[in-house]
Amino acid sequence: MDSLIFTIISCLFFMGLIAVYSYIKTKNQVNSSDGYFLAGRGLTGGFIAGSLLLTNLSAEQLIGLNGQAYSANMSNMAWEVTAAFSVVILALILLPRYLGGAFSTLPGFLSSRFDDGVRRYVVVLFMLGYGFVTIPSVLYSGAIAVLQLFDLPGLMGISIDQAVWIMVWMIGLIGAAYAIFGGLKAVAISDTLNGIGLLLVGLIVPVIGLVSLGGGSFFDGIYTMTTTHPEKLNAIGSRDDAIPFGTIFTGMIFMNLFYWGTNQYVIQRTLGAKSLAEGQKGALLTGFYKLLVPLMMMIPGVIAFHLYGAQLEPIDLAYPTIVANLLPGFLSGFFLAMLLGAVFSSFNSLLNSASTMFAYDIYKAGINPQATDTQMIRVSKWFGTILALISFFVAPMLMNAPDGLWNIIREFTGFFNIPIITVVLVGVFTKRVPAIGAKIVIIFHVIAYYFLLWGLPTFFGVEIPINFVHISAMLFVIETGIMLIAGWLQPLEKEHEFYANAKVDMTPWKYSLPVTIILFSLVILAYLVFSPIGAAYAGGVVSGWFFPAVAGLVIVTAVLYVKALHSWRDKYENFVYTTHEEAVQRTLEREESEYLG
Repeated sequence: MDSLIFTIISCLFFMGLIAVYSYIKTKNQVNSSDGYFLAGRGLTGGFIAGSLLLTNLSAEQLIGLNGQAYSANMSNMAWEVTAAFSVVILALILLPRYLGGAFSTLPGFLSSRFDDGVRRYVVVLFMLGYGFVTIPSVLYSGAIAVLQLFDLPGLMGISIDQAVWIMVWMIGLIGAAYAIFGGLKAVAISDTLNGIGLLLVGLIVPVIGLVSLGGGSFFDGIYTMTTTHPEKLNAIGSRDDAIPFGTIFTGMIFMNLFYWGTNQYVIQRTLGAKSLAEGQKGALLTGFYKLLVPLMMMIPGVIAFHLYGAQLEPIDLAYPTIVANLLPGFLSGFFLAMLLGAVFSSFNSLLNSASTMFAYDIYKAGINPQATDTQMIRVSKWFGTILALISFFVAPMLMNAPDGLWNIIREFTGFFNIPIITVVLVGVFTKRVPAIGAKIVIIFHVIAYYFLLWGLPTFFGVEIPINFVHISAMLFVIETGIMLIAGWLQPLEKEHEFYANAKVDMTPWKYSLPVTIILFSLVILAYLVFSPIGAAYAGGVVSGWFFPAVAGLVIVTAVLYVKALHSWRDKYENFVYTTHEEAVQRTLEREESEYLG
Protein backbone atom coordinates (compact mmCIF):
# COMPACT_ATOMS: atom_id res chain seq x y z
CA MET A 1 0.00 0.00 0.00
CA ASP A 2 2.88 2.38 0.78
CA SER A 3 4.33 1.84 -2.69
CA LEU A 4 0.92 2.57 -4.26
CA ILE A 5 0.61 5.80 -2.28
CA PHE A 6 4.13 6.82 -3.35
CA THR A 7 3.28 6.02 -6.99
CA ILE A 8 0.07 8.07 -6.89
CA ILE A 9 1.67 11.07 -5.14
CA SER A 10 4.68 11.18 -7.48
CA CYS A 11 2.37 10.72 -10.49
CA LEU A 12 0.18 13.64 -9.39
CA PHE A 13 3.31 15.73 -8.81
CA PHE A 14 4.61 15.27 -12.37
CA MET A 15 1.14 15.75 -13.88
CA GLY A 16 0.66 18.89 -11.81
CA LEU A 17 3.93 20.39 -13.03
CA ILE A 18 2.91 19.88 -16.65
CA ALA A 19 -0.58 21.28 -16.05
CA VAL A 20 0.73 24.42 -14.32
CA TYR A 21 3.32 25.06 -17.03
CA SER A 22 0.73 24.57 -19.77
CA TYR A 23 -1.65 26.98 -18.02
CA ILE A 24 1.03 29.65 -17.65
CA LYS A 25 2.07 29.40 -21.31
CA THR A 26 -1.52 29.64 -22.60
CA LYS A 27 -3.03 32.17 -20.20
CA ASN A 28 -5.03 34.84 -22.07
CA GLN A 29 -4.10 33.33 -25.47
CA VAL A 30 -7.30 31.46 -26.34
CA ASN A 31 -9.73 34.34 -26.80
CA SER A 32 -9.72 34.25 -30.62
CA SER A 33 -10.69 31.38 -32.91
CA ASP A 34 -7.13 31.10 -34.25
CA GLY A 35 -5.79 31.24 -30.70
CA TYR A 36 -8.14 28.54 -29.43
CA PHE A 37 -8.31 26.18 -32.41
CA LEU A 38 -4.86 26.70 -34.01
CA ALA A 39 -2.66 27.90 -31.13
CA GLY A 40 -2.57 31.39 -32.68
CA ARG A 41 -0.77 29.94 -35.70
CA GLY A 42 2.42 30.16 -33.68
CA LEU A 43 3.63 26.58 -33.12
CA THR A 44 7.29 25.87 -33.79
CA GLY A 45 8.75 22.66 -35.19
CA GLY A 46 9.71 21.24 -31.79
CA PHE A 47 6.23 21.66 -30.31
CA ILE A 48 4.61 20.30 -33.48
CA ALA A 49 6.81 17.18 -33.48
CA GLY A 50 6.37 16.60 -29.74
CA SER A 51 2.62 16.97 -29.97
CA LEU A 52 2.38 14.79 -33.08
CA LEU A 53 4.42 12.08 -31.39
CA LEU A 54 2.35 11.92 -28.22
CA THR A 55 -0.92 12.33 -30.09
CA ASN A 56 0.05 9.23 -32.05
CA LEU A 57 1.46 7.18 -29.17
CA SER A 58 -1.08 5.77 -26.75
CA ALA A 59 -1.57 2.97 -24.27
CA GLU A 60 -3.28 1.06 -27.07
CA GLN A 61 0.03 0.95 -28.92
CA LEU A 62 2.20 0.44 -25.86
CA ILE A 63 0.19 -2.58 -24.77
CA GLY A 64 -0.97 -3.79 -28.19
CA LEU A 65 2.27 -3.65 -30.17
CA ASN A 66 4.27 -5.30 -27.40
CA GLY A 67 1.61 -7.99 -27.24
CA GLN A 68 1.91 -8.57 -30.99
CA ALA A 69 5.72 -8.81 -30.75
CA TYR A 70 5.42 -11.22 -27.83
CA SER A 71 3.06 -13.56 -29.65
CA ALA A 72 4.44 -13.25 -33.20
CA ASN A 73 7.37 -11.11 -34.35
CA MET A 74 8.31 -7.54 -35.32
CA SER A 75 6.17 -7.39 -38.48
CA ASN A 76 3.69 -4.95 -36.90
CA MET A 77 6.42 -2.32 -36.76
CA ALA A 78 5.41 -1.52 -40.33
CA TRP A 79 2.62 0.68 -38.96
CA GLU A 80 5.20 2.84 -37.19
CA VAL A 81 8.35 2.85 -39.31
CA THR A 82 6.73 3.35 -42.70
CA ALA A 83 4.87 6.38 -41.36
CA ALA A 84 8.03 8.24 -42.39
CA PHE A 85 6.90 8.13 -46.03
CA SER A 86 3.58 9.72 -45.09
CA VAL A 87 5.03 12.56 -43.01
CA VAL A 88 7.29 13.39 -45.97
CA ILE A 89 4.27 13.70 -48.28
CA LEU A 90 2.55 15.83 -45.65
CA ALA A 91 5.57 18.11 -45.28
CA LEU A 92 6.53 18.52 -48.93
CA ILE A 93 3.24 18.31 -50.83
CA LEU A 94 0.13 18.72 -48.68
CA LEU A 95 1.30 21.27 -46.09
CA PRO A 96 2.07 24.01 -48.66
CA ARG A 97 -1.57 23.64 -49.82
CA TYR A 98 -3.02 23.61 -46.30
CA LEU A 99 -1.05 26.63 -45.06
CA GLY A 100 -1.22 28.45 -48.38
CA GLY A 101 -5.01 28.48 -48.14
CA ALA A 102 -5.01 29.15 -44.38
CA PHE A 103 -7.38 26.22 -43.83
CA SER A 104 -8.48 25.39 -40.30
CA THR A 105 -9.88 21.94 -41.05
CA LEU A 106 -9.53 19.22 -43.67
CA PRO A 107 -13.29 19.36 -44.50
CA GLY A 108 -12.82 23.08 -45.12
CA PHE A 109 -10.04 22.28 -47.58
CA LEU A 110 -12.30 19.79 -49.38
CA SER A 111 -15.11 22.33 -49.46
CA SER A 112 -12.85 24.73 -51.36
CA ARG A 113 -11.97 21.98 -53.85
CA PHE A 114 -15.42 20.38 -54.27
CA ASP A 115 -18.44 21.80 -52.40
CA ASP A 116 -20.09 22.00 -48.98
CA GLY A 117 -21.80 18.66 -49.58
CA VAL A 118 -18.45 16.86 -49.63
CA ARG A 119 -17.48 18.81 -46.51
CA ARG A 120 -20.57 17.48 -44.70
CA TYR A 121 -19.99 13.89 -45.86
CA VAL A 122 -16.41 13.96 -44.58
CA VAL A 123 -17.40 15.56 -41.27
CA VAL A 124 -19.94 12.77 -40.71
CA LEU A 125 -17.25 10.15 -41.42
CA PHE A 126 -14.85 11.80 -38.98
CA MET A 127 -17.47 12.21 -36.24
CA LEU A 128 -18.67 8.61 -36.46
CA GLY A 129 -15.11 7.30 -36.56
CA TYR A 130 -13.94 9.47 -33.67
CA GLY A 131 -17.07 8.99 -31.55
CA PHE A 132 -17.54 5.22 -31.87
CA VAL A 133 -14.06 3.88 -32.66
CA THR A 134 -11.07 6.09 -31.96
CA ILE A 135 -11.99 8.03 -28.80
CA PRO A 136 -13.56 5.05 -26.95
CA SER A 137 -10.63 2.78 -27.85
CA VAL A 138 -8.14 5.36 -26.52
CA LEU A 139 -10.01 5.68 -23.22
CA TYR A 140 -10.56 1.95 -22.84
CA SER A 141 -6.99 0.92 -23.68
CA GLY A 142 -5.65 3.61 -21.33
CA ALA A 143 -7.83 2.34 -18.50
CA ILE A 144 -6.82 -1.28 -19.14
CA ALA A 145 -3.12 -0.34 -19.25
CA VAL A 146 -3.27 1.33 -15.84
CA LEU A 147 -5.27 -1.54 -14.35
CA GLN A 148 -2.88 -4.18 -15.72
CA LEU A 149 0.23 -2.33 -14.65
CA PHE A 150 -0.83 -1.51 -11.11
CA ASP A 151 -3.56 -4.08 -10.24
CA LEU A 152 -5.96 -1.41 -9.00
CA PRO A 153 -8.93 -3.81 -8.72
CA GLY A 154 -7.03 -5.95 -6.22
CA LEU A 155 -5.63 -2.98 -4.31
CA MET A 156 -9.00 -1.20 -4.12
CA GLY A 157 -11.10 -4.33 -3.58
CA ILE A 158 -13.40 -3.72 -6.54
CA SER A 159 -14.28 -5.66 -9.69
CA ILE A 160 -12.49 -5.18 -13.01
CA ASP A 161 -15.68 -3.76 -14.54
CA GLN A 162 -15.97 -1.16 -11.80
CA ALA A 163 -12.28 -0.28 -12.09
CA VAL A 164 -12.59 0.22 -15.87
CA TRP A 165 -15.53 2.61 -15.44
CA ILE A 166 -13.63 4.59 -12.78
CA MET A 167 -10.45 4.86 -14.85
CA VAL A 168 -12.31 5.81 -18.04
CA TRP A 169 -14.09 8.67 -16.28
CA MET A 170 -10.96 9.85 -14.46
CA ILE A 171 -8.81 9.85 -17.59
CA GLY A 172 -11.61 11.37 -19.65
CA LEU A 173 -12.38 14.22 -17.28
CA ILE A 174 -8.76 15.32 -16.95
CA GLY A 175 -8.10 15.02 -20.68
CA ALA A 176 -11.29 16.89 -21.53
CA ALA A 177 -10.24 19.76 -19.28
CA TYR A 178 -7.11 20.32 -21.40
CA ALA A 179 -8.97 20.16 -24.71
CA ILE A 180 -12.10 22.10 -23.77
CA PHE A 181 -10.62 24.89 -21.64
CA GLY A 182 -7.06 25.18 -22.92
CA GLY A 183 -7.42 24.85 -26.68
CA LEU A 184 -4.78 23.52 -29.07
CA LYS A 185 -1.80 25.33 -27.53
CA ALA A 186 -2.38 23.80 -24.09
CA VAL A 187 -2.68 20.41 -25.77
CA ALA A 188 0.53 20.93 -27.78
CA ILE A 189 2.59 22.11 -24.80
CA SER A 190 1.45 19.31 -22.49
CA ASP A 191 1.97 16.80 -25.33
CA THR A 192 5.56 17.92 -25.87
CA LEU A 193 6.49 17.67 -22.20
CA ASN A 194 4.77 14.31 -21.81
CA GLY A 195 6.37 13.14 -25.07
CA ILE A 196 9.88 13.83 -23.78
CA GLY A 197 9.08 11.91 -20.60
CA LEU A 198 7.53 9.01 -22.50
CA LEU A 199 10.59 8.70 -24.74
CA LEU A 200 12.84 8.57 -21.68
CA VAL A 201 10.85 5.99 -19.76
CA GLY A 202 10.01 4.08 -22.95
CA LEU A 203 13.70 3.57 -23.69
CA ILE A 204 14.52 2.71 -20.06
CA VAL A 205 12.17 -0.31 -20.06
CA PRO A 206 13.95 -2.27 -22.87
CA VAL A 207 17.34 -1.41 -21.34
CA ILE A 208 16.46 -2.86 -17.93
CA GLY A 209 14.76 -5.77 -19.73
CA LEU A 210 17.95 -6.60 -21.63
CA VAL A 211 20.03 -6.28 -18.46
CA SER A 212 17.71 -8.76 -16.75
CA LEU A 213 17.78 -11.10 -19.76
CA GLY A 214 21.60 -11.00 -19.75
CA GLY A 215 21.86 -11.80 -16.05
CA GLY A 216 23.08 -8.30 -15.24
CA SER A 217 24.85 -7.58 -18.54
CA PHE A 218 23.17 -5.41 -21.19
CA PHE A 219 25.30 -6.81 -24.03
CA ASP A 220 24.75 -10.40 -22.92
CA GLY A 221 21.03 -9.63 -23.07
CA ILE A 222 21.34 -8.46 -26.66
CA TYR A 223 23.35 -11.57 -27.55
CA THR A 224 20.72 -13.84 -25.99
CA MET A 225 17.88 -12.05 -27.74
CA THR A 226 19.52 -12.21 -31.17
CA THR A 227 20.73 -15.83 -30.96
CA THR A 228 17.81 -17.48 -29.13
CA HIS A 229 14.55 -17.48 -31.05
CA PRO A 230 15.88 -14.87 -33.54
CA GLU A 231 12.68 -15.27 -35.58
CA LYS A 232 10.98 -13.03 -33.01
CA LEU A 233 13.07 -10.12 -34.35
CA ASN A 234 11.93 -10.58 -37.95
CA ALA A 235 9.97 -7.62 -39.36
CA ILE A 236 9.54 -9.20 -42.80
CA GLY A 237 6.04 -10.53 -42.21
CA SER A 238 4.87 -13.68 -43.99
CA ARG A 239 1.38 -14.43 -45.31
CA ASP A 240 0.52 -15.94 -41.94
CA ASP A 241 1.41 -12.79 -40.00
CA ALA A 242 -1.11 -10.06 -39.19
CA ILE A 243 0.91 -7.67 -41.37
CA PRO A 244 2.52 -9.44 -44.37
CA PHE A 245 5.50 -7.54 -45.77
CA GLY A 246 3.68 -6.95 -49.05
CA THR A 247 1.01 -4.82 -47.34
CA ILE A 248 3.63 -2.10 -46.87
CA PHE A 249 3.43 -1.41 -50.60
CA THR A 250 -0.36 -1.62 -50.92
CA GLY A 251 -3.02 -0.51 -48.45
CA MET A 252 -0.67 0.53 -45.65
CA ILE A 253 0.68 3.36 -47.78
CA PHE A 254 -2.79 4.90 -48.01
CA MET A 255 -3.80 4.10 -44.43
CA ASN A 256 -0.69 5.81 -43.07
CA LEU A 257 -1.08 8.67 -45.52
CA PHE A 258 -4.64 9.21 -44.31
CA TYR A 259 -3.47 9.26 -40.71
CA TRP A 260 -0.50 11.59 -41.15
CA GLY A 261 -1.68 13.65 -44.10
CA THR A 262 -5.44 14.13 -43.73
CA ASN A 263 -6.57 13.06 -40.25
CA GLN A 264 -7.80 16.25 -38.60
CA TYR A 265 -6.57 15.45 -35.10
CA VAL A 266 -3.04 14.93 -36.46
CA ILE A 267 -2.68 17.66 -39.08
CA GLN A 268 -4.25 20.31 -36.82
CA ARG A 269 -0.82 20.78 -35.21
CA THR A 270 0.77 21.56 -38.56
CA LEU A 271 -2.13 23.87 -39.46
CA GLY A 272 -1.12 25.88 -36.38
CA ALA A 273 2.53 26.25 -37.52
CA LYS A 274 4.02 29.75 -37.39
CA SER A 275 5.48 29.22 -40.90
CA LEU A 276 5.73 26.60 -43.60
CA ALA A 277 9.34 25.95 -42.60
CA GLU A 278 8.37 25.25 -38.97
CA GLY A 279 5.52 23.00 -40.07
CA GLN A 280 7.88 21.01 -42.29
CA LYS A 281 10.45 20.73 -39.50
CA GLY A 282 7.83 19.41 -37.11
CA ALA A 283 6.46 16.85 -39.58
CA LEU A 284 9.87 15.52 -40.62
CA LEU A 285 11.17 15.37 -37.04
CA THR A 286 8.14 13.24 -36.20
CA GLY A 287 9.35 10.70 -38.78
CA PHE A 288 12.62 10.32 -36.85
CA TYR A 289 10.72 9.87 -33.58
CA LYS A 290 8.63 7.12 -35.17
CA LEU A 291 11.79 5.12 -35.89
CA LEU A 292 12.28 4.80 -32.12
CA VAL A 293 8.83 3.31 -31.58
CA PRO A 294 9.83 -0.34 -32.25
CA LEU A 295 12.49 -0.04 -29.53
CA MET A 296 9.91 1.24 -27.04
CA MET A 297 6.83 -0.65 -28.08
CA MET A 298 8.00 -3.97 -29.53
CA ILE A 299 11.41 -4.97 -28.16
CA PRO A 300 9.99 -5.24 -24.59
CA GLY A 301 7.46 -7.75 -25.94
CA VAL A 302 10.29 -9.86 -27.42
CA ILE A 303 12.19 -9.63 -24.12
CA ALA A 304 9.05 -10.75 -22.28
CA PHE A 305 8.93 -13.87 -24.48
CA HIS A 306 12.53 -14.73 -23.57
CA LEU A 307 11.96 -14.08 -19.86
CA TYR A 308 8.56 -15.71 -19.36
CA GLY A 309 8.08 -18.00 -22.36
CA ALA A 310 4.75 -18.32 -24.16
CA GLN A 311 2.73 -18.69 -20.96
CA LEU A 312 1.32 -15.16 -20.67
CA GLU A 313 -2.39 -15.07 -21.47
CA PRO A 314 -3.71 -12.83 -22.88
CA ILE A 315 -0.80 -11.61 -24.95
CA ASP A 316 -1.48 -8.00 -23.91
CA LEU A 317 0.02 -8.86 -20.51
CA ALA A 318 3.54 -8.89 -21.98
CA TYR A 319 4.39 -5.22 -21.38
CA PRO A 320 2.59 -4.83 -18.03
CA THR A 321 4.44 -7.91 -16.73
CA ILE A 322 7.83 -6.49 -17.74
CA VAL A 323 7.07 -3.13 -16.10
CA ALA A 324 5.60 -4.61 -12.92
CA ASN A 325 8.53 -7.00 -12.41
CA LEU A 326 11.52 -4.94 -13.56
CA LEU A 327 10.82 -1.19 -13.35
CA PRO A 328 12.43 0.34 -10.21
CA GLY A 329 9.85 1.48 -7.67
CA PHE A 330 11.10 5.08 -7.62
CA LEU A 331 10.23 5.38 -11.34
CA SER A 332 6.69 4.01 -11.01
CA GLY A 333 5.03 7.38 -10.43
CA PHE A 334 6.91 9.00 -13.30
CA PHE A 335 6.02 6.10 -15.59
CA LEU A 336 2.34 6.29 -14.62
CA ALA A 337 2.33 10.05 -15.25
CA MET A 338 3.84 9.60 -18.72
CA LEU A 339 1.49 6.72 -19.53
CA LEU A 340 -1.52 8.80 -18.54
CA GLY A 341 -0.02 11.71 -20.46
CA ALA A 342 0.00 9.59 -23.62
CA VAL A 343 -3.63 8.64 -23.07
CA PHE A 344 -4.63 12.24 -22.29
CA SER A 345 -2.82 13.41 -25.41
CA SER A 346 -4.63 11.10 -27.80
CA PHE A 347 -7.97 11.73 -26.12
CA ASN A 348 -7.80 15.51 -25.82
CA SER A 349 -6.38 15.83 -29.33
CA LEU A 350 -9.33 13.89 -30.74
CA LEU A 351 -11.75 15.94 -28.68
CA ASN A 352 -10.14 19.24 -29.69
CA SER A 353 -10.18 18.32 -33.37
CA ALA A 354 -13.78 17.08 -33.33
CA SER A 355 -14.81 20.34 -31.64
CA THR A 356 -12.86 22.34 -34.22
CA MET A 357 -14.61 20.60 -37.12
CA PHE A 358 -18.01 21.09 -35.47
CA ALA A 359 -17.36 24.80 -34.96
CA TYR A 360 -16.02 25.49 -38.47
CA ASP A 361 -17.68 22.87 -40.68
CA ILE A 362 -21.11 22.50 -39.09
CA TYR A 363 -21.86 25.55 -36.94
CA LYS A 364 -20.23 28.34 -38.97
CA ALA A 365 -20.59 26.70 -42.40
CA GLY A 366 -24.22 25.66 -42.05
CA ILE A 367 -25.89 27.17 -38.99
CA ASN A 368 -24.44 30.61 -38.29
CA PRO A 369 -22.16 31.93 -41.08
CA GLN A 370 -21.72 35.23 -39.19
CA ALA A 371 -20.57 33.55 -35.97
CA THR A 372 -18.09 35.52 -33.89
CA ASP A 373 -14.97 34.05 -32.33
CA THR A 374 -16.65 34.05 -28.93
CA GLN A 375 -19.66 32.16 -30.26
CA MET A 376 -17.49 29.58 -32.04
CA ILE A 377 -15.39 28.92 -28.95
CA ARG A 378 -18.51 28.62 -26.75
CA VAL A 379 -20.22 26.21 -29.18
CA SER A 380 -17.01 24.21 -29.49
CA LYS A 381 -16.76 23.80 -25.72
CA TRP A 382 -20.37 22.63 -25.46
CA PHE A 383 -19.92 20.13 -28.27
CA GLY A 384 -16.66 18.86 -26.78
CA THR A 385 -18.37 18.35 -23.43
CA ILE A 386 -21.24 16.38 -24.98
CA LEU A 387 -18.90 14.23 -27.11
CA ALA A 388 -16.70 13.53 -24.09
CA LEU A 389 -19.68 12.38 -22.01
CA ILE A 390 -20.86 10.08 -24.81
CA SER A 391 -17.40 8.52 -25.09
CA PHE A 392 -17.30 7.92 -21.31
CA PHE A 393 -20.29 5.61 -21.69
CA VAL A 394 -19.19 3.94 -24.94
CA ALA A 395 -15.59 3.14 -23.92
CA PRO A 396 -16.31 0.61 -21.12
CA MET A 397 -18.51 -1.36 -23.54
CA LEU A 398 -15.30 -2.43 -25.30
CA MET A 399 -14.83 -4.88 -22.42
CA ASN A 400 -17.07 -7.15 -24.46
CA ALA A 401 -14.68 -7.04 -27.43
CA PRO A 402 -12.00 -9.74 -28.01
CA ASP A 403 -8.56 -9.56 -26.42
CA GLY A 404 -5.86 -7.89 -28.46
CA LEU A 405 -7.76 -4.87 -29.80
CA TRP A 406 -4.87 -3.69 -32.00
CA ASN A 407 -5.95 -5.27 -35.28
CA ILE A 408 -9.67 -4.88 -34.55
CA ILE A 409 -9.26 -1.10 -34.23
CA ARG A 410 -7.21 -0.97 -37.44
CA GLU A 411 -9.95 -2.84 -39.27
CA PHE A 412 -12.69 -0.49 -38.10
CA THR A 413 -10.75 2.65 -39.01
CA GLY A 414 -10.85 1.27 -42.55
CA PHE A 415 -14.42 2.54 -42.80
CA PHE A 416 -13.28 6.15 -43.06
CA ASN A 417 -9.54 6.37 -43.81
CA ILE A 418 -9.49 5.13 -47.42
CA PRO A 419 -12.40 7.20 -48.81
CA ILE A 420 -11.02 10.38 -47.22
CA ILE A 421 -7.47 9.93 -48.56
CA THR A 422 -8.89 9.01 -51.98
CA VAL A 423 -10.96 12.18 -52.14
CA VAL A 424 -8.04 14.34 -50.96
CA LEU A 425 -5.46 12.94 -53.39
CA VAL A 426 -7.78 13.04 -56.40
CA GLY A 427 -8.83 16.55 -55.39
CA VAL A 428 -5.22 17.74 -55.17
CA PHE A 429 -3.92 16.14 -58.38
CA THR A 430 -6.91 16.70 -60.70
CA LYS A 431 -8.81 19.84 -61.72
CA ARG A 432 -11.96 18.57 -63.46
CA VAL A 433 -13.31 15.87 -61.11
CA PRO A 434 -16.69 17.05 -59.72
CA ALA A 435 -18.10 16.81 -56.21
CA ILE A 436 -20.51 14.02 -57.18
CA GLY A 437 -17.53 11.68 -57.68
CA ALA A 438 -16.37 12.26 -54.09
CA LYS A 439 -19.87 11.68 -52.69
CA ILE A 440 -20.33 8.42 -54.61
CA VAL A 441 -16.96 7.16 -53.38
CA ILE A 442 -17.75 7.85 -49.72
CA ILE A 443 -21.09 6.00 -49.83
CA PHE A 444 -19.68 3.16 -51.96
CA HIS A 445 -16.72 2.59 -49.65
CA VAL A 446 -18.70 2.24 -46.42
CA ILE A 447 -21.00 -0.38 -48.01
CA ALA A 448 -18.30 -2.27 -49.94
CA TYR A 449 -15.83 -2.36 -47.03
CA TYR A 450 -18.46 -3.73 -44.65
CA PHE A 451 -19.50 -6.49 -47.04
CA LEU A 452 -15.94 -7.52 -47.92
CA LEU A 453 -14.86 -7.88 -44.28
CA TRP A 454 -18.05 -8.88 -42.43
CA GLY A 455 -21.14 -8.93 -44.64
CA LEU A 456 -20.17 -11.73 -47.03
CA PRO A 457 -19.00 -14.13 -44.26
CA THR A 458 -22.05 -13.36 -42.08
CA PHE A 459 -24.84 -13.48 -44.66
CA PHE A 460 -23.44 -15.70 -47.42
CA GLY A 461 -20.73 -17.75 -45.71
CA VAL A 462 -18.12 -16.42 -48.15
CA GLU A 463 -14.68 -15.64 -46.69
CA ILE A 464 -12.41 -13.26 -48.61
CA PRO A 465 -8.90 -14.81 -48.20
CA ILE A 466 -7.16 -11.43 -48.42
CA ASN A 467 -5.68 -9.33 -45.61
CA PHE A 468 -7.80 -6.28 -44.81
CA VAL A 469 -4.87 -4.00 -45.68
CA HIS A 470 -4.81 -5.43 -49.23
CA ILE A 471 -8.60 -4.98 -49.39
CA SER A 472 -8.13 -1.31 -48.51
CA ALA A 473 -5.62 -0.94 -51.34
CA MET A 474 -8.03 -2.56 -53.81
CA LEU A 475 -10.81 -0.21 -52.74
CA PHE A 476 -8.48 2.79 -53.08
CA VAL A 477 -7.78 1.86 -56.71
CA ILE A 478 -11.47 1.24 -57.46
CA GLU A 479 -12.56 4.47 -55.79
CA THR A 480 -9.90 6.50 -57.56
CA GLY A 481 -11.24 5.04 -60.80
CA ILE A 482 -14.80 6.01 -59.85
CA MET A 483 -13.75 9.62 -59.28
CA LEU A 484 -11.79 9.79 -62.54
CA ILE A 485 -14.75 8.32 -64.46
CA ALA A 486 -16.98 10.95 -62.85
CA GLY A 487 -14.52 13.58 -64.07
CA TRP A 488 -14.68 12.12 -67.57
CA LEU A 489 -18.47 11.79 -67.74
CA GLN A 490 -19.38 14.99 -65.91
CA PRO A 491 -16.30 17.25 -65.74
CA LEU A 492 -16.36 20.66 -64.11
CA GLU A 493 -17.13 23.40 -66.63
CA LYS A 494 -14.07 25.29 -65.47
CA GLU A 495 -10.86 23.84 -64.10
CA HIS A 496 -10.53 24.17 -60.35
CA GLU A 497 -7.96 26.77 -59.35
CA PHE A 498 -6.21 27.01 -55.98
CA TYR A 499 -6.43 30.45 -54.35
CA ALA A 500 -3.85 31.54 -51.79
CA ASN A 501 -4.78 33.12 -48.48
CA ALA A 502 -1.69 32.41 -46.40
CA LYS A 503 -1.46 33.90 -42.89
CA VAL A 504 2.12 32.70 -42.29
CA ASP A 505 5.46 32.85 -44.13
CA MET A 506 5.43 30.30 -46.98
CA THR A 507 9.20 29.90 -47.44
CA PRO A 508 10.05 26.16 -47.34
CA TRP A 509 12.59 24.75 -44.89
CA LYS A 510 15.88 24.71 -46.79
CA TYR A 511 16.89 21.31 -45.40
CA SER A 512 13.57 19.56 -46.02
CA LEU A 513 14.82 17.47 -48.99
CA PRO A 514 18.23 16.48 -47.50
CA VAL A 515 16.53 15.48 -44.25
CA THR A 516 14.00 13.46 -46.26
CA ILE A 517 16.86 11.45 -47.83
CA ILE A 518 18.24 10.62 -44.37
CA LEU A 519 14.80 9.66 -43.08
CA PHE A 520 14.12 7.28 -45.97
CA SER A 521 17.53 5.67 -45.51
CA LEU A 522 16.89 5.07 -41.81
CA VAL A 523 13.61 3.33 -42.66
CA ILE A 524 15.51 0.96 -44.95
CA LEU A 525 18.15 0.49 -42.23
CA ALA A 526 15.45 -0.46 -39.72
CA TYR A 527 14.25 -3.21 -42.03
CA LEU A 528 17.82 -4.42 -42.60
CA VAL A 529 18.34 -4.64 -38.83
CA PHE A 530 15.11 -6.55 -38.22
CA SER A 531 15.41 -8.98 -41.10
CA PRO A 532 16.78 -12.50 -41.74
CA ILE A 533 20.15 -10.97 -42.69
CA GLY A 534 20.17 -8.80 -39.57
CA ALA A 535 19.09 -9.50 -35.98
CA ALA A 536 16.69 -12.26 -37.13
CA TYR A 537 19.53 -14.28 -38.71
CA ALA A 538 19.26 -17.90 -37.55
CA GLY A 539 23.00 -18.67 -37.75
CA GLY A 540 24.32 -16.05 -35.31
CA VAL A 541 23.99 -12.40 -34.38
CA VAL A 542 23.85 -11.15 -38.02
CA SER A 543 24.62 -12.71 -41.39
CA GLY A 544 27.63 -11.95 -43.58
CA TRP A 545 25.43 -9.89 -45.91
CA PHE A 546 24.40 -7.40 -43.22
CA PHE A 547 27.42 -5.09 -43.10
CA PRO A 548 27.91 -4.92 -46.90
CA ALA A 549 24.22 -4.03 -47.24
CA VAL A 550 24.56 -1.29 -44.63
CA ALA A 551 27.72 0.05 -46.32
CA GLY A 552 25.93 0.17 -49.67
CA LEU A 553 23.03 2.04 -48.07
CA VAL A 554 25.41 4.60 -46.54
CA ILE A 555 27.08 5.26 -49.91
CA VAL A 556 23.77 5.69 -51.75
CA THR A 557 22.48 7.96 -48.97
CA ALA A 558 25.57 10.17 -49.13
CA VAL A 559 25.28 10.58 -52.91
CA LEU A 560 21.57 11.42 -52.77
CA TYR A 561 22.10 13.78 -49.80
CA VAL A 562 24.65 15.84 -51.72
CA LYS A 563 22.36 15.88 -54.75
CA ALA A 564 19.42 17.04 -52.62
CA LEU A 565 21.49 19.71 -50.90
CA HIS A 566 22.94 21.28 -54.03
CA SER A 567 20.37 20.73 -56.76
CA TRP A 568 16.98 19.39 -55.75
CA ARG A 569 16.62 21.86 -52.86
CA ASP A 570 16.69 24.94 -55.10
CA LYS A 571 14.27 23.37 -57.57
CA TYR A 572 11.83 22.47 -54.81
CA GLU A 573 11.99 25.95 -53.25
CA ASN A 574 11.39 27.56 -56.64
CA PHE A 575 8.46 25.23 -57.29
CA VAL A 576 6.77 26.03 -53.96
CA TYR A 577 7.46 29.75 -54.31
CA THR A 578 6.21 29.92 -57.92
CA THR A 579 3.09 27.86 -57.19
CA HIS A 580 2.22 30.05 -54.22
CA GLU A 581 2.83 33.32 -56.04
CA GLU A 582 0.64 32.19 -58.94
CA ALA A 583 -2.12 31.35 -56.44
CA VAL A 584 -1.72 34.77 -54.80
CA GLN A 585 -2.03 36.47 -58.19
CA ARG A 586 -5.19 34.50 -58.99
CA THR A 587 -6.63 35.53 -55.64
CA LEU A 588 -5.92 39.21 -56.26
CA GLU A 589 -7.46 39.01 -59.75
CA ARG A 590 -10.58 37.33 -58.37
CA GLU A 591 -10.98 39.93 -55.61
CA GLU A 592 -10.51 42.75 -58.12
CA SER A 593 -13.09 41.19 -60.46
CA GLU A 594 -15.60 40.78 -57.61
CA TYR A 595 -15.02 44.39 -56.51
CA LEU A 596 -15.50 45.81 -60.03
CA GLY A 597 -18.47 43.52 -60.66
